[in-house]
Amino acid sequence: MSQVVALVVAAGRGSRFGADRPKQYVSLAGRAVLRHAAEALAAHPGIDAVRTVVHPEDGEAYAAATRGLDLLPPVHGGATRQDSVRLGLESLADIDPAKVLIHDGARPFVDAALVDRVLAALDEADGAIPAIAVSDTLKRVEAGRIVETVARDGLWRAQTPQGFVFHAILDAHEQASVDGGYSDDAAIAERAGLPVAIVQGSAENMKVTTQDDLTRAERWLAGGMEIRTGQGFDVHRFAEDREGPVMLCGVSVPHDRALAGHSDADVGLHVLVDAILGALAQGDIGSHFPPSDEQWKGADSAVFVRHVRDLVAGCGARILNVDITLICERPKIGPHRAEMAARIAELLGIDAGRVSVKGTTTEGLGFTGRREGIAAQAIATLQVPRSAA
Repeated sequence: MSQVVALVVAAGRGSRFGADRPKQYVSLAGRAVLRHAAEALAAHPGIDAVRTVVHPEDGEAYAAATRGLDLLPPVHGGATRQDSVRLGLESLADIDPAKVLIHDGARPFVDAALVDRVLAALDEADGAIPAIAVSDTLKRVEAGRIVETVARDGLWRAQTPQGFVFHAILDAHEQASVDGGYSDDAAIAERAGLPVAIVQGSAENMKVTTQDDLTRAERWLAGGMEIRTGQGFDVHRFAEDREGPVMLCGVSVPHDRALAGHSDADVGLHVLVDAILGALAQGDIGSHFPPSDEQWKGADSAVFVRHVRDLVAGCGARILNVDITLICERPKIGPHRAEMAARIAELLGIDAGRVSVKGTTTEGLGFTGRREGIAAQAIATLQVPRSAA
């Protein structure tokens, strides 16, 4: 049973946004608004699966926006947000998760720390939502004139993802009236008598509703992020006492000998990990997975890649591009490049178009020319919040 599933609600038409497409598919820094949200949730180590609720007419737009992400198949939504969430929850019945996070597809900046707070609160309550205390003076207005000043004490602005015990919120949705006018899932939980906790939200966790919101989001990305680059270099010799195949970039490649190393000696994934760690300024692979530690003997290097993927997500960064060069006479890399790129993209949770794998030789020179081993180098480019830099 999956423990936590994130349900991304993206079936709305976004009429207030005023574009030629629903706001969740509008480009934000070169990627659809929806992709920012889905990618962040899919990369979170505490989330086992992500499903999106989409409009029946948005199949092509959704496929383009989420290409390369490891998501559950989408389901169609209903006429209202309430209908869409209920249909999404019902679609998860066969998965039967313990907890579910319900997130608006138009909130692109959900971060790992916020998700952590919601999940932690669910250990003590049936529901938990992120929110920010209201600090502005509130006015009630009628016909363009102020009629009342509203006390702001105890008022909070609700955000998503809103988290719930799965069966509790599913029952609450199925019992809620269709004309109840519920503005969020917490309201439906309240109506059902479920205790809902508040956790601290995030000022950056904005919802794109208007063109001004999109402009603000673009400015935040431009001002709040910086580009960081890391590089990795590694060498592994061929083992005299180990027959092939050889593991390269997560792919088993036919060869007469395997590489020597404490883990599975996947030199391609090792340089990838070092490059990403370099961009994050978080040491090298040896400091995270010491070769002296017996638990890493013969380990699948995919474990190391998933670790750095989670580090990236945890600090709110994202991987823009990785470029790996494998240097050897044999085995030939060309026939396996596409499979290697696809495997790396899968491990990192990014589009395969952001992964480059190349092979080259040293024209018979040096230890690689003598076919004594394989060298590899990698460069990783990340977009990192300035606060994490």
